[in-house]
Amino acid sequence: MFKDTYKNKKVFITGHTGFKGSWLSLWLLELGAEVIGYALSSDMQHSHWNELNLPVNDICGDIRDLEKLTYRIKQTKPDIVFHLAAQPLVRHSYKDPAETWSTNVMGTVNILEACKSCESVRAVVIITTDKVYENNEWVWGYRETDRLGGFDPYSSSKAAAELVVDSYRRSFFSNSFGLLLASARAGNVIGGGDWSADRLIPDIVKSFSNNKPIVIRSPYATRPWQHVLDCLSGYLLLGQQLLSGQTETASAWNFGPQQKDNRRVIEILNLLENYFPGIVREINQDVHGLHEASALYLDSSKSRNILQWEPIWDLEQTVEATGEWYSKWLQNGIVSSTGQLKSYLKDACNKKVIWAQ
Repeated sequence: MFKDTYKNKKVFITGHTGFKGSWLSLWLLELGAEVIGYALSSDMQHSHWNELNLPVNDICGDIRDLEKLTYRIKQTKPDIVFHLAAQPLVRHSYKDPAETWSTNVMGTVNILEACKSCESVRAVVIITTDKVYENNEWVWGYRETDRLGGFDPYSSSKAAAELVVDSYRRSFFSNSFGLLLASARAGNVIGGGDWSADRLIPDIVKSFSNNKPIVIRSPYATRPWQHVLDCLSGYLLLGQQLLSGQTETASAWNFGPQQKDNRRVIEILNLLENYFPGIVREINQDVHGLHEASALYLDSSKSRNILQWEPIWDLEQTVEATGEWYSKWLQNGIVSSTGQLKSYLKDACNKKVIWAQ
């Protein structure tokens, strides 16, 4: 898959212990890559990364530490870097905006500085978010050329990270330099193994397992829901293009779900009730007055038309895979990530998407 681009390649992942990062590490190992991970140690009660127990060069470090980060990248000599490490939570960004800005902006600067000084690095993919756009609560999707912005510190810091990426691409990562740089923006990513605070699926699982009501802050907010493997397929396809020297792909890209999978929060809860029967809902509009967007869509036409990327699982399949993952974990402590990855890859082959040929 991906034309064996990642086989025997050294891949450096920041934030490899997080939700997306752990799934990306698993997939890259399946593709035959040598994975080097760089992230802070986690104090979370549950950890998808720890449960996978993958054979990865696991480095503990802070992306805000430029000296250590540069040393590790030069030491390991990766071919490509996927930058996922971030402060990823909207509500936490209100509590600690300084940490959010320093991590998401200066952390990105440090990654690019470190890569700029390492001759082995040929490609860098910076992962941001669908929230980088100036949200006008439109009924149509945002495109890569739309205005960047953000109300809360998280969204604003990620938009600023995109500006950093664009500046470095124009200033330093020219064709003559030999390193290609791109950024990727996905939707509301769900799937098994996410235990982050203030996210719908983990909150549902925690409430169900503790026999407590699930508190829903914004039941009628609409989000572009997608499975973690769908956005990762976009990241990997983009990385493949960069490693193969496709200079025209060194830009920003949306990897969102189909338009029909933009659904309200309450609809996701309804679908998940099959896996968490009897869960009690408690509608509680945000009493703290913290602003969160009520509508958000991504237009992924650019990725579909140019990269020929498309999502494999629709919302119903996504919810089914997510519900089954947590059900198996709650009932028997089974981590079914490898099996789900194989099912996803089989569906991708059957669908004959470009990266699976």
